[in-house]
Amino acid sequence: MDMSKSIPFASTVYDSEHCAPELEAVNMALNLILFGFLASFVQHSQGFSIPNTNATFQGTPQPFNINVDLNFISDVHSRVQHARAPVPIDGLNPPNDDGPILANWTAVHDFWVNEYNWTETQANINRQLHQFTTIVHPQNSSYNSSVPLHYVHHRSARADAIPFLFIHGWPGSFLEVSKIIDRLTNPPNASLPAFHVVAPSIPGFAFSPAPQHTGFGPGPAAHAFHALMLQLNYTNYVIDGGDFGGVILRYQAHLFPSNVISVSSNFWVIQPSSEDLRRLEEGLTTPDETAYIRNIETFINERSGYRIIQEHDPLSLAYALTDSPLGFAMWIYTLMSPVIDPRDFAWTPQDIITWAMMYFIQGPYGGFRFYKENLKAGVFEGFAFGTIPYVSQPVMISELPYDLWFRLPLDWAQRGGNVKVRNVHDRGGHFAAYERPQALAEDLWKWYGDGELSGTKVFGVK
Repeated sequence: MDMSKSIPFASTVYDSEHCAPELEAVNMALNLILFGFLASFVQHSQGFSIPNTNATFQGTPQPFNINVDLNFISDVHSRVQHARAPVPIDGLNPPNDDGPILANWTAVHDFWVNEYNWTETQANINRQLHQFTTIVHPQNSSYNSSVPLHYVHHRSARADAIPFLFIHGWPGSFLEVSKIIDRLTNPPNASLPAFHVVAPSIPGFAFSPAPQHTGFGPGPAAHAFHALMLQLNYTNYVIDGGDFGGVILRYQAHLFPSNVISVSSNFWVIQPSSEDLRRLEEGLTTPDETAYIRNIETFINERSGYRIIQEHDPLSLAYALTDSPLGFAMWIYTLMSPVIDPRDFAWTPQDIITWAMMYFIQGPYGGFRFYKENLKAGVFEGFAFGTIPYVSQPVMISELPYDLWFRLPLDWAQRGGNVKVRNVHDRGGHFAAYERPQALAEDLWKWYGDGELSGTKVFGVK
């Protein structure tokens, strides 16, 4: 919209022979003030929204309930109902060597067409999670724009609760916090630390609008989430995260060392060095070092094709998968399936569809493209992992066996930060808070409950 045409600028006619210079200066000042107001109005009233929803974003937190346009839901249902399956071939070993087997596709398709109820699903999410929207204005960020955010915020009843920022990853969303949040806000006894939990959606994921121009990577995300914590009056806080959350928290802790007191991560990736690889070749690595290198190599060589596509051609992929809800669900299920521990957890069609909808409602392009911004930031270097800022604050890591970085040695973890505690689990996978909420909560209670070791003594923890 051309604001100069729709809102006339003030103009003042004066007689230079009879008006004092001060009046001219006043008039010029008034015009500059009005121009500045209009510029600010345009900047902060950009009409941030989420397609297919009633979401609105203002400069202060507003309560939010998911309410997706039923015409859109009907269209999604029709697209799923008429989806075509690929023609399978014989001889694949294992059967899922090329991706999810046809039986997976059929199970999700049939459930989506015949049983899945979005209205009930969104009502359940709204009942369980207290959600809000806002606009934050990060300071000194390389992304020079206001950032609209969707987030979950549960305050503990405990007066001694610790502000706790939970950051999700890909292909997850804010839903990852749903199974652990009550444990954190209301622990089973007063001897355990309690938390005020804030769980934002990364822009482009779920109900945080995708960035409107390039440059929004892990650093700007850290700036935006720090601005959110300040807006909520949490000057000091701790951070927890996995996947992209485990990357963003390292940027955020590095950027705001006086605000971020301590961190916990279930995704603390360190790229093996050339010296590490030489030692492996010569048979000099420890069992943990050997297993970790093999895990990283397997991911890079066999399981990171999706990442390369999303880093380099996210829009090409988005053209196809924005048009196919079932295709997108299968795309993320390919990633979700091998990184969970089947002894304790199995994805249901309900899970797969709902997780897919957290991207499909606004369209998956923004989520895809976050990979490209991480590549530009140096998080990835070619097929390998790159350099992530060093964290000087105390760090606790939780390693679960079905995640790609399992068995990272403590001394290698310390290359990336001040890692004090390494918890190695015998069960679980990539989505720790969702798969193994009790086990992760116990790690968090023990870590943040040690005020001296974790630094949470600033919150009064002994």
